[in-house]
Amino acid sequence: MAEALVALGGNLGNVRDTIDRAVAVFCEGQRVRLLARSSDYRTNPWGVEDQPPFVNACIAVETRLSPRALLAHAQAVERALGRERSKERRWGPRQIDIDLIAYDDVALEDPDLTLPHPQLFTRAFVLVPLTEIAPERLIAGRRVRDALAQLDTSGVEKLAARG
Repeated sequence: MAEALVALGGNLGNVRDTIDRAVAVFCEGQRVRLLARSSDYRTNPWGVEDQPPFVNACIAVETRLSPRALLAHAQAVERALGRERSKERRWGPRQIDIDLIAYDDVALEDPDLTLPHPQLFTRAFVLVPLTEIAPERLIAGRRVRDALAQLDTSGVEKLAARG
């Protein structure tokens, strides 16, 4: 079994409900099992700034799937929840986005999948929730909490837990 770190986010519709559904479908039990889930965070848009704020979260999972199979699973969950990547603008609004951040200590560079995620250490909206669930995790030789300490976290706001 491998351990993977996964980021989820979106800014269209009821994003918190969509993230909850995405986590439930993604972590169906046999092939992917949820180990930890961060709080939800409201974050400023990244890349294309003229759009609604995002809600982001991270999960740690245990999986029997290979990195490429896990990516295919993530994209199938996105499609099941209404995402149509072909109709979206890069970094634009979306209902749900599921990104593989790290998979054990695998380093991979393929056209469709790079691990660890190539922009992980520049994105506070990923590192803040990731630090909540895996502060001591080493990714590409860097401790998650140490990487976060190098970033401006303004614009990343922890949302209240829902009852």
